[in-house]
Amino acid sequence: MISLRRPTDETIRAFLASQSGLGLTYEAVGATAAVPPNGYTVDHTRIKLGEGEEVFLRARAALGRWEQFRLGWVEAWPSRATIEAGDLVAVVAHKFGVWWLNACRIVVVVDEPGPISRYGFAYGTLPDHAGTGEERFLVEWDRESGEVWYDILAFSRPHLVLTRLGYPYLRRLQKRFGKQSAAAMSRAVGDRLDGSSPA
Repeated sequence: MISLRRPTDETIRAFLASQSGLGLTYEAVGATAAVPPNGYTVDHTRIKLGEGEEVFLRARAALGRWEQFRLGWVEAWPSRATIEAGDLVAVVAHKFGVWWLNACRIVVVVDEPGPISRYGFAYGTLPDHAGTGEERFLVEWDRESGEVWYDILAFSRPHLVLTRLGYPYLRRLQKRFGKQSAAAMSRAVGDRLDGSSPA
């Protein structure tokens, strides 16, 4: 859904309601947990956030607050969306005076304690989304080394005629999102460790 004005909460709520009964636009649901399917572009971003349990817990909390989407030009709606399988979320993007709503459904939630503790989720695309595919956001804590990582894995391809025509630009945005999302998580965890609020 494209708009020249920022969509209101009521508009976004109605947009998601219109997508709620529709199926995902791809078949390999949950493939970000294993091997992405052929025929898609794969993006992978990984950044070390720090070390230790405190960093992991703060990273987990930041992911739960959708801090990875607080980038100025893209955001998740609702901003305090729950993270449960089946929940819907709108990715709201704004570039060049145009607002674009993209509908997603959370398809996998990861909450694994153990030698390598993991927390995160993946969402898949619904019919009113610029692309088709899946994206996974994960924080990991290797208890042996102490390292805490933020990891994004996505597979996608254009879904709409407009995004097929503008695919080179869409690819630039996808790469930009990966870098800025990693930086946002790093800031969120670092700020909290310093005792200040996230930016």
